[in-house]
Amino acid sequence: MSPLALAVDIGGTKIAAGLVAADGTLTDRRRTATPAGAGGPAIMAAAVELARPLAARAAACGIGTAGVVDPAGRIASATSLLTGWAGTDVKGTAERALDLPALVLNDCHAAGAAEARVGAARGARTALVVAVGTGIGAAWCEDGRVRTGRSGTCGSLGHLPAPTSAGLPCSCGALDHIEAHASGPAIERAYRAASGRNLPLAAIGRLAADGEEPAVQAIARAAALLGRVLAGAANLIDPDAVVVAGGVALLGPVLLEPMGAAYRAEALPAPGAVPIVPAVLGEDAALVGAGLQALSTLTNGAS
Repeated sequence: MSPLALAVDIGGTKIAAGLVAADGTLTDRRRTATPAGAGGPAIMAAAVELARPLAARAAACGIGTAGVVDPAGRIASATSLLTGWAGTDVKGTAERALDLPALVLNDCHAAGAAEARVGAARGARTALVVAVGTGIGAAWCEDGRVRTGRSGTCGSLGHLPAPTSAGLPCSCGALDHIEAHASGPAIERAYRAASGRNLPLAAIGRLAADGEEPAVQAIARAAALLGRVLAGAANLIDPDAVVVAGGVALLGPVLLEPMGAAYRAEALPAPGAVPIVPAVLGEDAALVGAGLQALSTLTNGAS
């Protein structure tokens, strides 16, 4: 029987776990709420408790997590979405608690690896996979492998400057990063400022689809800024595929059409001709990618 990986996805609102096979099949998926305000030890304790029942059936553990992950598997830095997460030794804690070799990577890197290997960018030599949700992140993939960079920071697209000077604070503390303008919470804030109504993103999306002007404008402005930033990234790296994932991408045409128009207007001819396609693995992408990366490392030492 082919080995399985225990995969864990640690996010700002939920922790998920499951078993991943070499073909990307995910089984035994389970989830629990993230104790996001309780600090690193409490978050790891919740992750271990969720994952431990699956450990005996796995040969390795892959963990995708919010935050920048250094080469030793520690959280080098994290935003305010997870209190006390920076400095957490995720790899060491998981290995001691689960008695498995563990590989730790950023959750966007994990999702990108999954989309590159078995998802929307399968078969593309290079791919830029962008996740737009509570935050914004990305993965740069070559030949199905995610490139994390010297420090693990590669792909931090959400922390590129937005082409505006509104002075909005990003979750990292800087002003006017694209995450402060085009993430889910950013669209909700923009709609609240324009309409006086406090609505979740999905409801704003439905109103926009029906033509309500404040909703249309809040989404369109975020989409246009994001499209321009994506074009800048594509001009720099010239990918074969651009994949958009995450909860904000689920808004559909009200987001994707103005984003695509802004992207094509800003991109150079060759990158501008690359289609922007939706991700296909949904919320399981980080689990699948973390598991595949762990299996790859276990079998041949490749990343």
